[in-house]
Amino acid sequence: AVVAAAPVLSAVPDVAIDSDGVFKYVLVRVRAAGGAGKEVVRGHGWAEYHADIYERTAQELAELGLECECLGGGRLAHRPQERRIHVYGYSVGFGRADHAVTTEKLKAVYPDYEITWANEGY
Repeated sequence: AVVAAAPVLSAVPDVAIDSDGVFKYVLVRVRAAGGAGKEVVRGHGWAEYHADIYERTAQELAELGLECECLGGGRLAHRPQERRIHVYGYSVGFGRADHAVTTEKLKAVYPDYEITWANEGY
């Protein structure tokens, strides 16, 4: 299973967020058993709590044989018409994610967007 870890990890998208709106997000560290890891961003409007997103993400990753931990949360304001994403806020349960890391992940997936972040706001 260790040999197959890297392909499984690379199959996990770095970013999965809703296409429009303001919603909570979590920054999750994903690890193959005893192997390499990476951070992924998950943000969805259906979630009432950051834990809702994390629990669903953890379940999906567990089915792939991957471990994960939540590094924190915040909010995303995704405005596709303006090609802008703003990263801000924090999670009461998980604390504030490193928005700079989140911003870099988003820039890789949305290269033509203006992506900003701030620690202010909830």
